Amino acid sequence: MKFNKIVCVDNTKLNDEAISELRKLSVDEVEVHTDYPESCDEIIQRIGDAEGVIVSWHTELSEEIIEACSSLKYIGMACSLYDDESANVAVKFAREKGITVKGIRDYGDPGVAEFIISELIQLLNGFKGKQWKKMRRELTDLKIGIVGLGVTGQLLADCLIPFGTDLYYFSRTRKPEYEDKGVTYLELEELMSKCEVISFHLPKNTELIGEKLFNRTGNGKILVNTSLGLPFSKKAFQKWMQNGDNFAIFDGDGKKELSSETLEIENLIAQKTSAGWSTKTLERLSKKVLENIQDFVTSA
Repeated sequence: MKFNKIVCVDNTKLNDEAISELRKLSVDEVEVHTDYPESCDEIIQRIGDAEGVIVSWHTELSEEIIEACSSLKYIGMACSLYDDESANVAVKFAREKGITVKGIRDYGDPGVAEFIISELIQLLNGFKGKQWKKMRRELTDLKIGIVGLGVTGQLLADCLIPFGTDLYYFSRTRKPEYEDKGVTYLELEELMSKCEVISFHLPKNTELIGEKLFNRTGNGKILVNTSLGLPFSKKAFQKWMQNGDNFAIFDGDGKKELSSETLEIENLIAQKTSAGWSTKTLERLSKKVLENIQDFVTSA
């Protein structure tokens, strides 16, 4: 089968090879947008009568939009799909309407781990001006807690183990294979209190930390967030940063929900770009998105 039309509704970042392959699956020319729509009406207008849509995590396809686009048969997410609750697509509603929704995973994780280690080393040693302690520190024996031991968390742990880092983790499910490697499981409250560095790797729309837990975390810590969104209360985080000698590291995605006032805090390091976005990331993302839609066409 072929779709009547495929629309890349926003800047999905698919490479030229993937777009070329999409053309083989569409009767009409593939419509590729390289910006982000600003309203529901604009999204609906872009989709029109298309049967296939590719969308990045930046754009929400709500029930209202899906209802209005009655020709839709397939929604391909050029982003991670961990669960329905954290998705930017109304997955359950779409599937109830008979629309197939496919997301991808594990495409930018190596770069995220590289980003975290790079930023930590620079902060521990003062290589970019800011330095955590008066004396430089190595990763060796540094107490690092990983919140969310999925693919990215596991990659980070694997990278840190050779340095002799003192590693801990909290996750919804226990990971015996990593406990065998010397990564110790702790409940979240104990991890936040014990660890000197806490790195968050959680799905979007997951908030675990409020003021009470920040108060028990203590001072002189480093918090790292590369999650899509904030896994903690914005107000509580801002207070924690302003009341102690804490540091925080954010990539472009992790900082998006922070206020301009919070971003001006002296010990907050926020990069403009997303961690893990590289040539290899682009290749993996494009390949996985394309394979999903090709599988749908083959099985239809």
